[in-house]
Amino acid sequence: MDVFGGIEAGGTKFVCGVGTGTADLRTTSIPTEQPERTIVKVAEFFRSSAGQDLKAIGIGSFGPIDLDPRSETFGRITATPKQAWRNFDILGQVRQAFNLPVGFDTDVNAAALAEAEWGAARGLKDFIYLTVGTGIGGGACVNGKLIHGLMHPEMGHIRVPHDLAADPFPGSCSYHHDCLEGLASGQALRQRWGIPADQLPADHQAWSLEADYLALAMVNWVCTLSPTRIVVGGGVMQREFLFSMIRRQVTRLLNGYIPRRAVIQEIDSFIVPPELGNRAGVLGAILLAREAYRSGAG
Repeated sequence: MDVFGGIEAGGTKFVCGVGTGTADLRTTSIPTEQPERTIVKVAEFFRSSAGQDLKAIGIGSFGPIDLDPRSETFGRITATPKQAWRNFDILGQVRQAFNLPVGFDTDVNAAALAEAEWGAARGLKDFIYLTVGTGIGGGACVNGKLIHGLMHPEMGHIRVPHDLAADPFPGSCSYHHDCLEGLASGQALRQRWGIPADQLPADHQAWSLEADYLALAMVNWVCTLSPTRIVVGGGVMQREFLFSMIRRQVTRLLNGYIPRRAVIQEIDSFIVPPELGNRAGVLGAILLAREAYRSGAG
């Protein structure tokens, strides 16, 4: 049986899977260590789990990454704060290890593909997938196609209003300080309050601030990308009460300017959690592998 391999390459772990979809997916988690050591462990998993049946591999990687085949750094992780992985040729290393077609995109774009195929964005041509975890990232699908261009969307690094009187925290982003990721990621929550997000009480003031920042960002995307749904995953969003707080703020900030049912009467089904949970990234990588196999990408 032909099977595909998927790699969700994250800053703290690589989730690797083999299969064809949701029904037969088998996964493992590998800690993100030095690049070469990590890739060796990834290769060992695929060889032991799929062997000769493996037809292609997809990589959904943390970034920024270079997706332009015309670029001399195509296939590399570029300006990441993780020094050991900066300029690492992840695509080239996986190709060299297997000599198979390899699909390549961001981890959030991969997750967006999976949610469109099997999850909360089924049947939609225009939507956003956002992850709010240690960092913040997003993928956007417009007219049925993922957005690429100069690079790829970096939704975590947009600028949102920062009231220093209400929130004197300078921000955690090593590049931009108080961009969205610098103010609202899990890393920002930990640095601002001194404890991990999952240990903050539900009534802590952190959550109203978090909802404000995420709502400000979503209103920007509603007004620019005009999505029909926003799917929001990641570790921080495991606190389910955040969804209702964000929805209220989005409605308030739009203030009736966009007179569509989705953002007024149906806001609960406009901003939603993923249906695939923490499997979205690796399942999306499986889809990248499937497309690479069909197109013969080498």
